[in-house]
This record gives sequence, structure tokens and C-alpha cells, in this order.
Amino acid sequence: MTPPLGRRARLRWLHLILGGALLMPYFLVGTVIVGSYRTDTTVFGSLVSQLAAFGLALPMAAVTALFPLARPLSVAAARALCGLPPERPLADGPARTRQARVRAALWYTLHVALGGIVSGMTLALIPFAVGVTVLPFFADARHSPVIDVPEALDRPSLLALAPLAGIAMLAALAGCAAAAGALLADRAPVLLGPTPDDRLAAAERRAAALAVRNRLARDLHDSVGHALSAVTLQAGAARRVLDSDPEFVREALAAIEETTRRTVGELDSVLGLLRRDAEDAAGGDGPAGPGLDALDGLLAHCGVPVAYTAEGDRGTVPEAVAREAYRIAQEGLSNALRHGGRGAPVRLRITVRTEELEIVMDSPLPERPPAVRPGGGHGLRGITERAVLLGGRTGAGPHDGGWRLTACLPLHTPGGARP
Repeated sequence: MTPPLGRRARLRWLHLILGGALLMPYFLVGTVIVGSYRTDTTVFGSLVSQLAAFGLALPMAAVTALFPLARPLSVAAARALCGLPPERPLADGPARTRQARVRAALWYTLHVALGGIVSGMTLALIPFAVGVTVLPFFADARHSPVIDVPEALDRPSLLALAPLAGIAMLAALAGCAAAAGALLADRAPVLLGPTPDDRLAAAERRAAALAVRNRLARDLHDSVGHALSAVTLQAGAARRVLDSDPEFVREALAAIEETTRRTVGELDSVLGLLRRDAEDAAGGDGPAGPGLDALDGLLAHCGVPVAYTAEGDRGTVPEAVAREAYRIAQEGLSNALRHGGRGAPVRLRITVRTEELEIVMDSPLPERPPAVRPGGGHGLRGITERAVLLGGRTGAGPHDGGWRLTACLPLHTPGGARP
């Protein structure tokens, strides 16, 4: 139970006063409409006319609250002043659906209606209650414009009770304001809470953010895994011929330097994207990364001889497809470094056709092939995920005494737009 004069109650009272202020433009329009039908007295001099203007103001307020941006404004005020419990969240963003707009309009109408009543009571009752409270102490106050005490009540025995009556009025006002504020706080999650469409949109945003982070994790795995495999191979080969072939050692050290420099740059880029807000990352086209143009540098320092063949126009490949093709080739080379045989080069062929890009990588198998885990391990699973996200397909397995990795990536989505 919230105390009538506690901090939460005072904030809710302020929220109701804000609702009364928001009601004023509609109320003034209502007085103009009502006044056009009255010629004998002013609207503000008749309680019936004021109630009629109040009744006309509420539908006008409801109509204006149907605009999508009305909900985030109401949500911001309710969060700041209504003292809502954290387990009852409110919706974020404009009201896009009909159901959300109707709920927001009902909330806004309830807010301004209760706010108008409580504001009117506050403006009228506080001066009156204060005047009643001071009646026994100031004789001039008994016949002031605010209070005109009838002669029948102008008795010391009755005036002695005036302070209690004034305090009771103020207490009643505080109780009414607290009750109205509690009603608004109770209805806020119902009328301003997320609709099923809002929950679906939020789930889609979270899924998009997770997809971006998963892609960044795959990039990190592929980049660092390839670099470590290449550096390990180059360092091992250089150690074995350290005394007999200094020239090879220099080339190996240069390859290690170039590989680590390139990998550090990619690592900085990925970590920078990971530090960004997930929604910002999900709102873009995905993390930037190297494409097919960077393949030459990758192959030159990958730590294994590669026979590379490119067919077709690489300029027609969308950026997203080129980025994933680079990562697939990088992961294939990492697997060849870790598990492939020595001696024969890796053969890589990338073919750009009208509708798809095909990657074929053949690597030699070692004399004693390592056991393959179900699913192909993290590397092959990551390759498959990259292709599936673009609507493509992959394959991996023994072929003509070696190991063949294939990936086909569509250049266009089924709807005709580039991925």
C-alpha cells in the first residue's frame, strides 16, 4: 500500500497534474463548442456546461492519441512518474498496429480524464481547505472571496472545528490523488504493455542481433584459427631447417609476420563490432570483412602451396557473398593445414556463374587420416552455417584419394534482391 503522501504517491500526483495540463487544449475547444449554444451565461459559470465541455474533450484526446508517436511519449511519462514494478514492462517504440494504437488511445484518454479531475480538485480544494483551516484565527477570512461563512455557522463552537475540516479536506484530496495514481499505474502495463506483435518484433530484433554476433564469432574463429595454423606450420618448418636453409627461414618469418599483421587487423575489426550495441549491429548489413579481392594475400601467406583458379567476373558478386566466400576459403585452408597431407598442393577453384558462386577445394589426405567427429567439427559446421544463411549448400568428403570441400552460394535471394 502506497502512503498518500509518500514519494511514489507524489510522483503519481505530478503525473496526474501533467494529464490535466494535456487536457486543457481539448477542454478549451469543448468550451468553445458548448459556448456557441449558450447565450445566457458563460461556460465557466455553469457546472453543466463545464461537464459538457469535459465530455467533448475526451473523444478529441482519444483521436489524437491514435497517432503512433503518442505511445512512446506516454510510456516515457509513465516510466518516470508512475512507479511501475520492473517485472511489468512497457512497450518500446511507436504503436504500429491497430491494437497497439487503440490501447495507447485508451490509456491517454484515461490519463487526461483522471488528470483533469484531480487537477481541478487540486486547484479548487487546496485554497478552500487552507481558508477553512485559518477561519478561527482570522476574522477577515470568514467573508473573503474564497469563503463566505453564513451567519448560522459563524459561531466559536463551530469555527473551532474548522481546522479539522480543512485538514480532512486535504487528506481526502491526497487520498483521491493516490487512488487515481494507483489506478493509472495498475492499467499502464495493460494498455501500454507490449502487444503480441510487439513481442514478435522484439524477438526478431534479438534474433537478428544474435545472428550478427554468431557471424562475428565465426569470423573470429576462422581468422584466428587459420592464423594459428599457418604460423605453427611456418614456425615448425623454419625450426627444422634453421641451420641448413637460412633463406627459407627468412621467408617463413616474413610469412609469419604478414599473417599475424593481417589477423590482428581482422581481430580489431571484429572486437570493435562486438563492443557495439547489439541492435545497432543488427540494424546494419552485417559486419564488414575481407572479400574475394583479399584472397591473393591470404593464399600467398597461408603456409601451404595453393593452385588457385578463378573463373567468371568477380565484380558481379555481392559484398555479402564475397565476404562469406573468403571466410569459407580461409576455413578450408585452415583444415588443410591442420589435417591435410604434406607435399601435394591444395587446389582451389572459384567459379562465378550467372546465379551462383561455386567454391571447390581439393587437399591431400595424410597417410593416416584423423578421425572425423560427427558433424565435421566446428570448422565444417561454420562453413555450412555461412552457406545456409545465404541460401546455399556445402559438401565435404573424400574424393579421388584426397579431400574435397565444395560450397555453392547464390548471388541473388529468391525475391530477386541481393543478399
